[in-house]
Amino acid sequence: MTVLKGMYTKKLLSDITQELTTLQSAGKYKTERLLASAQGPEVTIGDKKVLMFASNNYLGLCNHPEIVAAAKGALDQYGYGLSSVRFICGTQELHRQLEQRIAKFLGADDAILYSTCFMANLGFFASITNESFGAEVWQDAIYSDELNHASMIDAFKLIKKGTVEKRVYPHNDIAALEVMLEADKDKGFRNKFIVTDGVFSMEGYTAKLPELVALARQYEAVLFVDDAHAVGVLGATGAGTPEFLGIHGQIDVLSGTLGKALGGAVGGYIAAKQEIIDLLRQKSRTYMFSNSIPPSVVVASLAAFDLLERNPELLEKSRTNTTYFREKVKALGFTILDGNHPVAPVMLGEAHVAQQMSKKLLEHGLYVVGLWFPVVPEGEARLRFQVSAAHTIEQIDRAVEILGRVGKEMGVIS
Repeated sequence: MTVLKGMYTKKLLSDITQELTTLQSAGKYKTERLLASAQGPEVTIGDKKVLMFASNNYLGLCNHPEIVAAAKGALDQYGYGLSSVRFICGTQELHRQLEQRIAKFLGADDAILYSTCFMANLGFFASITNESFGAEVWQDAIYSDELNHASMIDAFKLIKKGTVEKRVYPHNDIAALEVMLEADKDKGFRNKFIVTDGVFSMEGYTAKLPELVALARQYEAVLFVDDAHAVGVLGATGAGTPEFLGIHGQIDVLSGTLGKALGGAVGGYIAAKQEIIDLLRQKSRTYMFSNSIPPSVVVASLAAFDLLERNPELLEKSRTNTTYFREKVKALGFTILDGNHPVAPVMLGEAHVAQQMSKKLLEHGLYVVGLWFPVVPEGEARLRFQVSAAHTIEQIDRAVEILGRVGKEMGVIS
């Protein structure tokens, strides 16, 4: 049989084209808006300035002068990158300083840096559950909140077939989770993991961590919390959901990011008991075979912790702005999910409404992203507003005014 040159490529490209067409016709095709400025409470798109309410820049540190200065100084002193993974020649004293700073901040023994929190989550589960620890046959159990981040869902896919049973419990349903744990208590699982976000990024809800800590202790399970959206935002010092809920230092394993409130660049971490961190350094493939974080990011992240420690008013401004925005939007007649996190979803229901409204808001000078199925459940499309400590009251008022005007134009509110 003669195979025509490029035949397989043509078939693949045809399949891809069909899939892209399907996404476009279903209104699920994502477009990337090009920023012509630094991230901040206002950004430039093309030649137009717009209000930014779609960023994880919760403390306004993305373009903070001290953060930028720290990164510039690190470039001069430590260079651009290390061209290596950590265990070969990619570890500077700075990396350990940041890891120890993170661990102390979160009340953990130690921490380990990853390129992103996504890689941290993948690295933890692929390493811990796939490791035999000398056994020929083993089986663990994972109990995962149904609204957990995609990184944890993908992490579970890297687990060796047959080594883990996965249970998905209804969102924040402690009673349902306890039924699962009780049903499994005599099944002889090697280890059990209760897995949850600290703050759920599409809703702004916080997990019921005190109840989860109690269940983890009762059923001898490991509690894993991805606190990416809470560190730097919640708690008396910004140490995240555990501090906010009065259980600081009581979580077995915490993952998080340097790419949101703490400067907004890249970098993730796992913070946990020393033995867990030591094992991840030896076994975690997403750590061992990824280049180390650039020194400019490491130094800037240390500066972010310094800023947060010296300026508790950043936390207060974040909370004040969040409360003010939520109250103003509710007063207009919009439905907004309850909460106290800067993620403030305005519920619209239908995907086409969220798409059209997001587009119209941008035309009027307000950048906010619409979300719809499969990112959120069918029929629960929304605009995900994200409030920053860098927003002024005047900017929030302008955003609310634009939202109200467009909402009335579209008949979403009266």
